[in-house]
Amino acid sequence: MLVGSIILFVSILAGKASSRFGAPMLLFFLLVGMAFGTDGVGIEFDNFAAVQFVGMVALSIILFSGGMDTSFEDVRPVLREGLVLATAGVVFTAALTGTVIYYVGAWLGLNIPFSMALLIAAVMSSTDSATVFATLRSKRLGLKENLRPLLELESGSNDPMAYILTVVLIQFNKGGGAVDGEVVVTFLQQMGIGAIAGYLLGRGATYVINRINVGNKSLYSVLLLSLIFFTSSFTDLLGGNGYLAVYIAGIVMGNHRLSHKRTLATFLDGVTWLMQIVMFLMLGLLVNPHELIDIAWVGVLVGVAMIFVTRPMAVWMSLLPFGAKLSPKARHYVSWVGLRGAAPILFATYPKLAGLDPDNTIFNIVFFITIFSLVVQGTTVSSMARVLDVADKSPEKGFDIDLPDEVKAALTEVDIIEGGARDGALLKDVKLPEKTLVMMIRRGDRYIVPNGGTTLHRGDKLLLISEEVQANEAPEIESRDHIVMWDSLRRFILSYRSRGEDKEQ
Repeated sequence: MLVGSIILFVSILAGKASSRFGAPMLLFFLLVGMAFGTDGVGIEFDNFAAVQFVGMVALSIILFSGGMDTSFEDVRPVLREGLVLATAGVVFTAALTGTVIYYVGAWLGLNIPFSMALLIAAVMSSTDSATVFATLRSKRLGLKENLRPLLELESGSNDPMAYILTVVLIQFNKGGGAVDGEVVVTFLQQMGIGAIAGYLLGRGATYVINRINVGNKSLYSVLLLSLIFFTSSFTDLLGGNGYLAVYIAGIVMGNHRLSHKRTLATFLDGVTWLMQIVMFLMLGLLVNPHELIDIAWVGVLVGVAMIFVTRPMAVWMSLLPFGAKLSPKARHYVSWVGLRGAAPILFATYPKLAGLDPDNTIFNIVFFITIFSLVVQGTTVSSMARVLDVADKSPEKGFDIDLPDEVKAALTEVDIIEGGARDGALLKDVKLPEKTLVMMIRRGDRYIVPNGGTTLHRGDKLLLISEEVQANEAPEIESRDHIVMWDSLRRFILSYRSRGEDKEQ
């Protein structure tokens, strides 16, 4: 416990320092794990089975949390593109990268069989949900052309496809002789049952949380965890993919009214970060850095090929049926944010436990390429968006306030923008929708409790509360600006008159 607490504390400090370098926080968690491992502080840890189990638990929570934060209205316009990238894109990436690994291995004299090269590629074929979610949200990056929901949908739903390819290729390399028909059946079963179970169990979990009366509000968080684990394991028992099920269940629950949603979201956010830290630390402890030197050339060559050749080709091939729906710059950016992370390293434990990686070669290659991806791509997520002109100004949230679900009202934030209400306009002169009040004004770092005589300034953020029936109506507080202008003119004329009745108006 002492050692674990120290490692967690150091990880938090390292994560805080990551912002100074512009690197993903999760990369530093990996590095901390490596620093405390065999080649660093000296902690001996080689329990692949424990890492695989903890990784499965962590990935279930991470995927569910990502689903909860996904707005279906945001995802709907890019639903088809995201699903194609999560399925066909993974297959294309695995096939192209496997070919590269085979020829690079032959050139370096490693003599990697083609089926084994495909297995290594399949392990790395998915983008990592934890890394993509954490990187995009920590950088608060606004993106054009619905790129953010597309990237989050792809990373949240492509792990099942990579898992299926990994399991099938492990069976093939062990002599199972899996044929195309079996691959198709396995794929349809895993994806079909996973999707249906995720939706039904998500609706069921929503019903349970809304209807059950636990009494102690804190126990709702425990109830949520039990439902996440049940969804994952029960789906797996039915022959479906548990990762896909928890992601869809998260989307279902996140897009429906849920009792104590604010409390559950706060709890889930903390648990998700804990799971990410623990998973990345354990993966970092598992690797011996000196062993990475032996596969460095393979890792660099394959990593460069994945970033600049195979991932872009897979993205463009996948999005070909959608014509000009996404601009070339947007497609380039999608290919660039193909971040690798914990999921590929976790999947690399499967060949190890299956006896196909006795000297940790596959695990080390995958680990090296993950580090390479996080350094090259993870540090340039924001700058590449600006270079490709797909960055969009992300609106700054002025108030971090949510109402309890029992309160039938809605909160709205409105900016006083240039061209809207002018400096000096009084709040009482601004027309608001019926049954709507201004609760608070944020002016820079100050928070003001307003009254009718409060003046508005450009840059002010107004927090409005209104009845729920009006929640979908955008408050047009700028629409009465002409009234403010004419009122100012009227007052000027009256003032001018008072100086002398004989003067012309």
